[in-house]
Amino acid sequence: MFVTQPTRRDAWVAIVGPFRFPWGQAGSRRVYGLAGSLAACGYDVVVAGGEDGPATATRLDGIDGPGTVDYLGLGEIPPAQAGRLARSVRWFLRWGERTVRWLDAQPTKPSHVLVSGGDAPYMVHLRRWCRRSRVPLLADVVDWYSPRQLRGGVLGPPYLSAQAALRYHYPRCDGIIVVSSFLEEYYRGRGTPVLRVPPTLDVENLPVYPRRVDADVPGLRLVYAGSPGRKDLVATIVRAVGRVDPEGAHLELRIFGPTLEQVTRLLDGEALPRGVRVLGRLPQPEIPRVWQEADFSVLLRQPARFIHAGFPTKFCESLANGTPVIANLTSDLGRYLRDRHEGLVCADHSVAGLTSALRTALGLTVAERKLMREAARRRARAAFDFRVYAEPVGAFFDALRR
Repeated sequence: MFVTQPTRRDAWVAIVGPFRFPWGQAGSRRVYGLAGSLAACGYDVVVAGGEDGPATATRLDGIDGPGTVDYLGLGEIPPAQAGRLARSVRWFLRWGERTVRWLDAQPTKPSHVLVSGGDAPYMVHLRRWCRRSRVPLLADVVDWYSPRQLRGGVLGPPYLSAQAALRYHYPRCDGIIVVSSFLEEYYRGRGTPVLRVPPTLDVENLPVYPRRVDADVPGLRLVYAGSPGRKDLVATIVRAVGRVDPEGAHLELRIFGPTLEQVTRLLDGEALPRGVRVLGRLPQPEIPRVWQEADFSVLLRQPARFIHAGFPTKFCESLANGTPVIANLTSDLGRYLRDRHEGLVCADHSVAGLTSALRTALGLTVAERKLMREAARRRARAAFDFRVYAEPVGAFFDALRR
């Protein structure tokens, strides 16, 4: 069992939750950014994720300090071969027990516990431990789930558990970090101390290579990378590309993440336009190359409540790689995306709205596109690097210390 002792400060922070770390889903990249901000302001951080391993602490590279970040897995997530009964018992009765046992085993209590992705059963165990141990508990909230996002719909246990966490458990934490203005307004209204931090990553150390653009070769390369779920309107993006350039002579759209079968299903069986290539999943370390090879990334979402509550990590990753974004404005994107600066703004999330933006993109000069790439990277360094939030995050945690 790993134990930690503070090194540079008289305090260390435990970031816990049923997530996979350091790579995997967008949630784990969110944890990486917050851990980086805490380390940059001087806290030593231990990330205790939900996967089964590593069982001993592993030091995370790429954190500037003066604090440090270590991570390990507590095995909260059931193994893939576990049966339905075992999964149900783990989730309903024991979800969070391993985390609490690990916290109890530490010779020095953490100064704070930050939970990421904890639903109702997990929060019951964690809140009880923090009250008993007199350790402030903070929640990182990045979603407001729609019933259609989760198995079973509005009466399904996942949705009911998520709503119990969002409406009951999180407001009773000592502080909340949120990803959007929507969530900030909601939790401020509940009287809980709140800090808004968008998705962050290590922009400063991300190498961006100059992309050669031949002015004599017409056309643009577009990219969509990620898991669309019920958020991203991939079918609308494909249809707009087909409408603007059905022969694929001027537009190439590369789709990474979903399979060809999944994209075809989203299109209700329609044939792919000639310029659309579905390339499947890529290892996380290869994703920056995908962004940087494109002239624009494309992101389209409907203006629903659960969309406004979140914030697309792929938007930040695209700008960090110097790739402008073509998107409609949902959530807080309007704070960071200015038309013809960091990208192009679609009037709405329709095929017609994106079609108009794509035609504008085709009319840009090489010099204009170069300026937009520079603006995208500049915006990411100013708004999405984890070091930018070191001071406000540190001050927020310091104010909650007991």
